[in-house]
Amino acid sequence: MPDVVPVCYIYKSGKLLVATDYATRKYRNILANDRVALVVDAYRPNRGILVQGKLKILEGGPDFRGAYALFYKKSSWVRAHPSKEGETQFVTIDPSNKVSWGLRSN
Repeated sequence: MPDVVPVCYIYKSGKLLVATDYATRKYRNILANDRVALVVDAYRPNRGILVQGKLKILEGGPDFRGAYALFYKKSSWVRAHPSKEGETQFVTIDPSNKVSWGLRSN
């Protein structure tokens, strides 16, 4: 069953980084299916973007530490509840399809 939940994300180098946790339904679902979708709502009527793609789980190593550093800098909840490798993870989403509405092209 799909599971739709709000997520914290960072856009970096053409990919999305998303924070998740081992004890979530979201994590169990991504173990079963590496194809995901994410909608970013611009908080204005009729503006947003849908991103679909495949994900990779980051649980340790340099990629995990880089993602953690970005989230630590951006998100007060990470600073308030620090964790180590093996206690939490991030996923990277490599977009294969993007659809936007109400946004201007650059």
